[in-house]
Amino acid sequence: MRKKRKKRSSPTSKYRSGFEQTLANQLQRSGVAFEYETVKLEYQKIATYTPDFILPNGIIIEAKGVWTVEDRTKHLLVREQHPHLDIRLVFMNAYNKIRKGSNTTYARWCEKKNIIYANKTIPKSWLSSKNTTTVPTADQVMPVPLTTTGVHTASHVINIDQDMEGKLE
Repeated sequence: MRKKRKKRSSPTSKYRSGFEQTLANQLQRSGVAFEYETVKLEYQKIATYTPDFILPNGIIIEAKGVWTVEDRTKHLLVREQHPHLDIRLVFMNAYNKIRKGSNTTYARWCEKKNIIYANKTIPKSWLSSKNTTTVPTADQVMPVPLTTTGVHTASHVINIDQDMEGKLE
């Protein structure tokens, strides 16, 4: 999904606002070479996620009526940072569109991301499957530690040039 770009300060300006244009002009007048919006930085949001249901076999079930962009972002980050957990979604209607005007349904989005989901009810096979994983207790779930510089330790790679657009649709 492409984010809508903010309206430029003028039809011929390459800057997103009049203020950015003013600062660019100041830099130019001062003879300072600069680049404008040439780098994309990946970042992680430190937050908590409380799953809806945890089955005895370790399967985590999240019930979703509405599947917002915030939900999609959260679940991608949780899955990336806790790949050992078996998190599955049950949608009230898996065939809803992820947003108005989109052709992508909740179901199709999950299929693209290899996320297990169900429509309306929990499949019996999920209830009877063998233990898939051990779900940690609350005191065992910790975010990836930061160094004193605020950069994640070696367990996290920072991709400066990675284009984040398109990750959410």
